[in-house]
Amino acid sequence: MKKIALGIDIGGTNTAIGTVAQDGTVINKTSIPTPTDGDVDSYITSIKTAVKELINSLKSLDSDTEVLGIGIGAPNANYHKGTIEHAPNLAFKGVVPLVAKLKEAMPEMKYISLTNDANAAALGELIYGGGRGMKDFIMYTLGTGVGSGIIVNGDLVYGHDGFAGECGHTMLVPGGRVCGCGVNGHLESYCSAGGIKRTAFELMAYYNANDSLLADKSFRDLEAKDVSIAAAKGDKIALETFRVTGDYLARGIADSIHHTAPEAVFLFGGPTAAGDLLMNPLKEALSKYLLPTFKNSNGEPKAKILISQLKAGDAAIVGASALVWKEEEKN
Repeated sequence: MKKIALGIDIGGTNTAIGTVAQDGTVINKTSIPTPTDGDVDSYITSIKTAVKELINSLKSLDSDTEVLGIGIGAPNANYHKGTIEHAPNLAFKGVVPLVAKLKEAMPEMKYISLTNDANAAALGELIYGGGRGMKDFIMYTLGTGVGSGIIVNGDLVYGHDGFAGECGHTMLVPGGRVCGCGVNGHLESYCSAGGIKRTAFELMAYYNANDSLLADKSFRDLEAKDVSIAAAKGDKIALETFRVTGDYLARGIADSIHHTAPEAVFLFGGPTAAGDLLMNPLKEALSKYLLPTFKNSNGEPKAKILISQLKAGDAAIVGASALVWKEEEKN
């Protein structure tokens, strides 16, 4: 009998739902709107309906299928309590007991688990991606924000209250840029997609770079991918933007390496599409921030710095589904 897990990724606008095989293949998927009115009960009903339709479609093709459960990735998710707590980009108010409500609606599911989206990505890397066979690594997700998941001895680190692993909110520059969380100087405000854009504009202003390929873009219109395109064409501001971003990211990653001594650090998200434009300055800067204990004899970091092997389009669903396989592993 084939075993299948469901993965649910709750975003601010849409909720993606898919069935995932044990090798990480997404078999079928759908999406529903994430409520804008905060109506949790109607949302649970919509999830149940979508899940049932996916399973029925799946079993019509192969009846010899066992659905083990549901894994969910969501902002401000507490694995220990199965709750979403005060998520700033969701309409739900306060603490939402999502897992309890889903278990009540779908008692046939063997497992229903919840964690934040960056933790889910780390589990996805562990179960399906480049982290297979590793016991200790860290996942950085670079996008609108900077998230992270920490794997130690083969398990995700949740911490006492369920919210461990916020490397994106490492204090990078005291008194620096305002982060999306409201605190000044966090890593996220420098190394997210928005942070890369802010760096580009700061550099254009500093150098009065009217000749930059980025100079005609407004702050509202410029995106991180535009910086990549300009850098690939040799634009000095764009190249300097990646050098600065790589240096900032190296400082945060150095702290993470000092804390957990991982075998590898994986990077996932849109900015990684820049490839060596980001990775080369990151690796070069990382060596100067690490203690000698964490470097090889040639001065390079012992920890490998790798691009995630998760497929970008399905990574959120696949990562969430990994929660189910971890629960099955425990039992």
